[in-house]
Amino acid sequence: MSEHDTDIERMELAVEAAAGARRVVSPRPWVGCVVVPAGGQPLSVGATDGRRGAHAEVVALARAGATARGATLYSTLEPCSHQGQTGPCTDAVIAAGVARVVVGLVDPDPRVAGEGIERMRAAGIDVEVGVAADRVAEQLAPYLAHRRTGRPYVVLKLAATLDGRTAAPDGTSQWITGAEARLDAHRLRADSDAVLVGSGTVAADDPALTARLPDDELPPGFEQPRRIVLGSAAADRKVHPATEMRGPLPDVLDELGRQGVLQVLVEGGAGVAHAVHAAGLVDRYVLYLAPALFGGDDGRGLFAGTGAATLADAWRGRVAACRAVGADLRVDLVPTPESGA
Repeated sequence: MSEHDTDIERMELAVEAAAGARRVVSPRPWVGCVVVPAGGQPLSVGATDGRRGAHAEVVALARAGATARGATLYSTLEPCSHQGQTGPCTDAVIAAGVARVVVGLVDPDPRVAGEGIERMRAAGIDVEVGVAADRVAEQLAPYLAHRRTGRPYVVLKLAATLDGRTAAPDGTSQWITGAEARLDAHRLRADSDAVLVGSGTVAADDPALTARLPDDELPPGFEQPRRIVLGSAAADRKVHPATEMRGPLPDVLDELGRQGVLQVLVEGGAGVAHAVHAAGLVDRYVLYLAPALFGGDDGRGLFAGTGAATLADAWRGRVAACRAVGADLRVDLVPTPESGA
């Protein structure tokens, strides 16, 4: 195995470690780290320790102990070089005597932004950047979007029949998709800092908007996502405690970003879905498609509002993922430069 292949394999271990931390660290980035001694074994793995604990590099170095001297350290995100809730990770890396550092992505946070890399290089450490960068960028997409734009990463979740209907003409819609798809949607909630709906959906469906998952999928320290209602919700609605917000959607997203929301899941209804789509605010579309057909044009559609007037104006993105979820199909779409992203 080449050194490059080995680097990718070990960075994947760091990515796996980061995945386990995601639901308990936001608004901090979920970072994974692996320390490999000069002899190759044993590996020491760490991840960001909750919302206030040590960063991934410090956790992994503590587990490595003396074996960190002369070792190679893999981190999904550039080690920090500033004093925050914890001390600079670069100081810990340098003090441990690490010989080589492999970084997935440069941290776009202006307090870091390459400074950590330069600081380690100035200390004589061999630093390589960009290993498995696409994989890490996908995992950290909400954090990266927030640091670059100040707004949350917006995921729009939709569920429909294969002919694009979300409800029958009489309004019935439970359940279009099967149990496995609904469970997967709860995972989307658990991965989000906030869930956003319109007041009409609250009045009509009375959703709780909580992430209901098996205990082994909700690690210690997990907090339910914030419930955001555009408009107002009656006091007896299950959505409470909720935050009621008003105003233009870009302003709402700006405010949520200022409050540390890295990812917001938009769940409906059709009017809100149309609003965020038409404004070009969606970073990822997640569609659950059921193997069912209403077979007419009188069912409710995915969006409520004016659409493209001609085929040339239709929104076109890129299919980022497509997989079966039970009997249903999950399709993930992301914008492209051609779609106005």
